[in-house]
Amino acid sequence: MAKSTACLPGAAALVVALLAGGCAAPDGSAPEAPRPGVRAAVRQLVTAGEAPGAAALSRDRRGTWFGSAGVADLRNDRRMGAGDRFRAGSVTKIFVATVVLQLVAEGRLGLTDTVDDHLPGLVRGNGNDGRRITVRQLLSHTSGLFNYTEDPELKRVVFGRGFAEHRLDAYSPERLVRVALRHAPRFRAGSGYHYSNTDYILLGLVVEEVTGRRYAEEVQRRIVRPLALTGTSFPGTRPTLPGPHGRAYSTASAPPGAPKRKMDVTALDPSSAGAAGEAVSTLGDLSRFLRALLGGRLLPPEQLRRMRDTSGTQGAYGLGLFPVRLPCGRTLWGHNGSINGSYVQTLGTADGSHVLSYRVNTDAVGDERAETRLLEAEFCPPAGTRPPR
Repeated sequence: MAKSTACLPGAAALVVALLAGGCAAPDGSAPEAPRPGVRAAVRQLVTAGEAPGAAALSRDRRGTWFGSAGVADLRNDRRMGAGDRFRAGSVTKIFVATVVLQLVAEGRLGLTDTVDDHLPGLVRGNGNDGRRITVRQLLSHTSGLFNYTEDPELKRVVFGRGFAEHRLDAYSPERLVRVALRHAPRFRAGSGYHYSNTDYILLGLVVEEVTGRRYAEEVQRRIVRPLALTGTSFPGTRPTLPGPHGRAYSTASAPPGAPKRKMDVTALDPSSAGAAGEAVSTLGDLSRFLRALLGGRLLPPEQLRRMRDTSGTQGAYGLGLFPVRLPCGRTLWGHNGSINGSYVQTLGTADGSHVLSYRVNTDAVGDERAETRLLEAEFCPPAGTRPPR
């Protein structure tokens, strides 16, 4: 089939044009040669699980590429667009960690400061003690604090069968911390590693105490506006997504007695995620942010080195970033995020010169092997299949 010589406006045309290799990428750069391996891997994100749609955006020194598969909206078969907004879940943690480490670099906060130094008396009870937990341990998930999203009752109403009735419930950060404190710590602070959203709820409160502004305002001031991340926001208790956006679907949130089906979960109050996962963004914004971070534009070298230091977690997690080691020997850095009806991951090379962000419009990718295939196709292509980077 002959390629059109005209670049039609609109997100759907952009998908078609980029998959054909014939039009400018979202940042205005010239497209590179078609990527059959990457395109096939994006399609597998849909066929491997329950996601109606998937999309990926890659940025490197040669430009930007975007591709999608499936649909963004089951009602009208709309395709995913490069500028679509979606809930980014725990990718929020990279933004929070970056602000915390900026404050450390400015001398306004110390990694050895305790939770009690900034939030006196908040973390107490059931063996939990904020006097013994440091900022570094919050950043690296070595605090031992119970992960509040694993609380059975909260999990039922936020992510499970109680979602339909409670989807607009609002939560304060302090309330989420109290949920965690109903449980004993998993281990003594600093003696183990366990991913806990409670850690980043507390970091959001620490940022507020140090700066006098909500953590989201500080992220906007320090990161979002300087990098012109125009599709990124922190909604607080606002249940709607800014446009343009598709829909979000989940099978885990169906009401009791209902057959297992894809439930539209687009509208929800994201305050149950807060500083641990409330961000709304686009694939382009996440890629631009990660490139700037890994490229040294947001943190001094010492803080960036600490962000990638996984020595306290046996290689599992740094300070807001984690490594992904590919079979070809390459190590990528970034974070993933999952919230009702949305899963996303943004990863890049250590210097930020090559970044890939991808998403599906449901809770998770059904097969982790599909993610690995996409990462290998993008970062480990067989010799001779793509122009050299």
